[in-house]
Amino acid sequence: MDQVLLITGGSRGIGAATALLAARRGFAVAVNYTRDSLAADEVVRSIRAGGGSAITVQADVGDEAQVMAMFEKVDAKLGRLTGLVNNAGVVDLPARVDEMTVPRLERMLRINVIGSFLCAREAVRRMSTRHGGSGGAIVNLSSAAARLGSPGQYVDYAASKGAIDTFTMGLAKEVADEGIRVNALRPGLIDTDIHASGGIPDRVALLAPTVPMKRTGTADECANAIVWLLAEASYTTGSVIDVTGGR
Repeated sequence: MDQVLLITGGSRGIGAATALLAARRGFAVAVNYTRDSLAADEVVRSIRAGGGSAITVQADVGDEAQVMAMFEKVDAKLGRLTGLVNNAGVVDLPARVDEMTVPRLERMLRINVIGSFLCAREAVRRMSTRHGGSGGAIVNLSSAAARLGSPGQYVDYAASKGAIDTFTMGLAKEVADEGIRVNALRPGLIDTDIHASGGIPDRVALLAPTVPMKRTGTADECANAIVWLLAEASYTTGSVIDVTGGR
């Protein structure tokens, strides 16, 4: 059976690196994006140039109707899903908790937490032997912020990733006997443009000396761990793997 993988937020950073590596490992890949269609198209072009199979799928993961339409497109274009990477997520500008607004908090939790729940729900409906599926794997993207708390920067983001850790453990136990493995990756300081979107484009350079390995990580290093969890970690579920350089 073909391995069909959906990666949310797959047009850049860790998501794009994972899409490219998974395609080289034989997955047919659906690259989700919210706004940047050109970047998603470029990832798909690269996959196809290497002989792989890929499509783009536009959706805001925090919108239930869009999520359901996205999964239906993957069904129609690639076949029954066997893998999901819940990678889509947002940060915000640095702020203390006593400065945070309800719209900021609602956006953070809608995309980072509710979006992951919605996508996992649709994936389970397709993968679970309880629903006639043949099993599969889900990898959620957490963050070292879940352990560190991100005081003075974005405690709301850290809290959303703490929720992902708990979600991963609970869902893993819920579907373990239905052929689905659920794990999470907890990246540390990774050199991607998410830091710029949070208003601190030089954040990784500033904090690199605080990492025990004295360097930042790369999107490719995260992708290696994600694809291992998807394709090779056959007796691993409910785990949260740190890719943090020891931080």
